[in-house]
Amino acid sequence: MAVEAETLIVDYGMGNLRSVEKALSAVGGRPRVSADPDAVRRAGRLILPGVGAFGDAMGNLGRTGMDEALREAARDGVPLLGLCLGLQLLFTHSEEFGSHLGLGLIPGKVRAFRAPGLRVPHIGWNQVEDLRPDHLFRGIAGGSYFYFVHSLYVEPDRGEHVLARTTYGHAFCSVAGRDNVRGAQFHPEKSQDNGKRLLENFLAL
Repeated sequence: MAVEAETLIVDYGMGNLRSVEKALSAVGGRPRVSADPDAVRRAGRLILPGVGAFGDAMGNLGRTGMDEALREAARDGVPLLGLCLGLQLLFTHSEEFGSHLGLGLIPGKVRAFRAPGLRVPHIGWNQVEDLRPDHLFRGIAGGSYFYFVHSLYVEPDRGEHVLARTTYGHAFCSVAGRDNVRGAQFHPEKSQDNGKRLLENFLAL
């Protein structure tokens, strides 16, 4: 497979693309935004951002053929990082507004927060704890704060795919990973120094 040196940001019409692109450039990356499935297949690294509804996002990915391109890249060992909705899309299915199939790269579900008196969406700074040893966390201490905006959370089927947890009403998986695929529920591009460090670590994969 031909590999490009830059990191490709996947454009499927629902991402905060420019803020992610700017954050990657600020830490020395060479990001490029593309909606071309062939560019996904050629990329050296992939970032899947996202803001919006799971079903709409999967519909957009499917219409363009981007869904299968992402699966192929993941099978080929390309480092892939999902951010916010992008993390949720990595999972098998979501219960948001019904039931929707995801990319299936990490076995598990996307669930809605359900707790009396809990304000949803979860918005603001929160701690990321119980970090498993992973290159993504190099130089980041357990309990560090990151910025969240989300109404749903991921629930991996297997405990080893939970790389970190955060508590909001209850403990939930805030960073997940399987092989070369990882995802964060928070927004590193809005998380100041800790977010920059996480993106630097991803670029070093």
